[in-house]
Amino acid sequence: MTLYQTTFENFNKNYMGSAAMAVIGQSCLGAAAAMYILSHGTSVGQMIQLAIIVMACILANTSILAQMKHKVVFNFIIVSALLSVIFIIVNNFIL
Repeated sequence: MTLYQTTFENFNKNYMGSAAMAVIGQSCLGAAAAMYILSHGTSVGQMIQLAIIVMACILANTSILAQMKHKVVFNFIIVSALLSVIFIIVNNFIL
C-alpha cells in the first residue's frame, strides 16, 4: 500500500477527529505562510501569493464544512498544506 492510501484510510476511519485537527493544523500553517509572504512587503507578487494561500485554506475549510466526500476533503487538505509549506520555504529561504 502506498503512503497516500494508508493515510487516507486512517483519515477516513477517524473522519470527525481528523477533520477537526486538519482545520486547526492547515489554518495555522496557512497563517504562518501569510506571515512569511507579508514579511517581504505588499507588492503585486506578494498579494498574488497571499491570494493563492488564502484561497487554498478557504477551500479546504469549506470542503469540510460542506461535508464533501472524504477523499475530496483529504485532497484539499493535502494541497493546502503543501502550498503553505512551499510558500514558507520560498519566502523564508529563497526571497
